[in-house]
Formats: sequence, C-alpha cells, structure tokens
Amino acid sequence: MKHILTFAATALPMLVAYPALPAERLQLVEHPVNETTLDLGAKGDSVGDLLTFANPVFDATNKTQVGTDQGFCVRVVVGKSWECVWTMILKGGLITVEGPFSDSGDSLFVVTGGTGQYAGAKGQMKLHPRPGKPESYDFTYDLL
Repeated sequence: MKHILTFAATALPMLVAYPALPAERLQLVEHPVNETTLDLGAKGDSVGDLLTFANPVFDATNKTQVGTDQGFCVRVVVGKSWECVWTMILKGGLITVEGPFSDSGDSLFVVTGGTGQYAGAKGQMKLHPRPGKPESYDFTYDLL
C-alpha cells in the first residue's frame, strides 16, 4: 500500500493539465486602412452587415511592413461584436484565424490553419487596439 501511495503522490502532478506554451509567438501590427462596410440589414449598424478588409501588417516595432491581411466580418451583435474570418499573408506562408471581434477592448481568435512555414498551425491570436490615432491593432499569435 505504501508503494501505491508513493506512486500516486508522484504521478498525480503529471496528470494535471497545464496550459500549452507557444512554440512560436508572432507579434505584428495591423493598420486598418482598406476597409469597407456594406449596410445589408436595416439602415445603419445592424445584424447582417458585412465588413471586408485588406490591410498592411507591420513588425512589432510598427516600422517595417511584413505582410498583409484580408478577410471579412459579419455583424452579429449590434454595437458589440462581429464574427470574422481572415488570412494573414506573410513571406513564410499564410495563417488563418476565426472568431468574434469586439467593438471595444481585446478580442481572441482561434488559429485554424496555415501554409508554408505555418503549415498545420493552431493556437490563438489576441487582437489588442493600440491607443492613439491613426487606429491600429496589435496582433499576437501564439502558435502551438
């Protein structure tokens, strides 16, 4: 019995779920300069409106353009959130994301895949609005 208790005491910590550490972290800055909103529902901000975009993306220092992104969002909760799908286009390959974009504050997206050096990518991407004008966003990809 003593051996079973000793084994259980040493094995138990290995069974506890720990959050996965990112295998790669990409920190980028998006400049939302090429966006169009199509008013498809009731006049003004309404469920079903469509936001399309294709924007330049810069390195973490916000000085060198490293790629672009493109995608679309559908308004799902007026004044609160959109549901979005987009592709990040970088020299090494593509990364796709999906999830809710909040009208205010941070948003968290699921990385759904990738190509090239990002083939089989999974993980998450945090979007954080940067203060000041012009408007821009920090994108932090934690790839597993």
